[in-house]
Order: sequence, then structure tokens, then C-alpha cells
Amino acid sequence: MIFTVAIDGPAAAGKGTIGRAIAARFGFRHLDTGLLYRAVGAKGGDPASAARSLTPDDLARHDLRSMEAGQAASRVAALPEVRAALVDFQRRFARSEGGAVLDGRDIGTVICPEAEVKLYVTASAERRAHRRWLEVGGDAATVLSEVVERDRRDTERSAAPLKAAADAVMIDTSDLSADEAVARACALVLAALNR
Repeated sequence: MIFTVAIDGPAAAGKGTIGRAIAARFGFRHLDTGLLYRAVGAKGGDPASAARSLTPDDLARHDLRSMEAGQAASRVAALPEVRAALVDFQRRFARSEGGAVLDGRDIGTVICPEAEVKLYVTASAERRAHRRWLEVGGDAATVLSEVVERDRRDTERSAAPLKAAADAVMIDTSDLSADEAVARACALVLAALNR
């Protein structure tokens, strides 16, 4: 069975939590596409060369969840040559046998416009900054300004900007628990599987 769940949305909205839960619940493979861009940014050097030469070891680095890696990911993700180097990998993953969940910024709009389920997971900037602050620490005001700046960069970039696909279902996690958000998303996937 080929079945793709595309999850898009801004940083710290809950995409990864929902994506991992859907994959576990339905036995699908999961790809956090942001990890690809974080690995490219963390590798340093020429971003396009780094994207073309990614290895599993690059994706296993312990520092990929840091604020620095997230900011680097946002910068390299704006480069068309980096995006092009990673698009084929993501598309093959998404349409391989057994079902797949991909979360990122342009999955439903660019990578998998044919996905059977498209979700756009969001939350207020303040809520997302608080979640990120709980994860990485530091100064709360600085974390908020970094989240807002990343949102601006991700939505204004010329190459595959962050936006909801026209047919995506919006899930605002601002006032939802993780369990509530996961339950909503799983119900949508189950309905699509039963169609």
C-alpha cells in the first residue's frame, strides 16, 4: 500500500509529535524532513555539497535539535540548490510501499502534493516559543524572537515557502494537549484509510 501523510507547519507546533504518533499507530515509516536540513546546516561548508553527501551518521548527530541547528536549517532550506538535492530522497521515501509520514515545511505543497492526508499543524508564536524554551532553555524573550524570525524567514523564502496546502486540514495545538492533537490527526488518517 502506498499512502502518504504530509504534515506541515512552523517550528515547535507539534508536527514531530503528531508524525511519530501516526507512524506508530498505523505502522508507517516516519521522516522528520527538518532533520535533513538541520544536518546540512550542521555539516558546514558548501550547503549544496553537504546536502548531496548526507549520510546516516549525519542524521544521528546529537546536536541536531539545538536552536543553532534549527537556525542553520532555516538558512540552508532557503537555498534552491539544497532543496533540489533533498527533494528526490523525500519523494522516494513518501511514495514507497508500506505508508509514510513526512513532517516539514513544504511537504503538502511541494514534496507530496498528491498525499492522501495533508495536515497543517500550528500554534501561536508565544506557545511555540514556550515549548522550545522548555526544550532548549535560555532566555525566554530571545527564544520568542528567534521563533518569530524563523517564521518570517520560512514564510518569505522564495523556494518552497511555509504555507498550508489548499486542501490541508488545520490543527491548531495552542490549546490542545499532545494526546488531543494526536487523536485528531489519527482520526483524519483513519477516515482517509477507510475511504
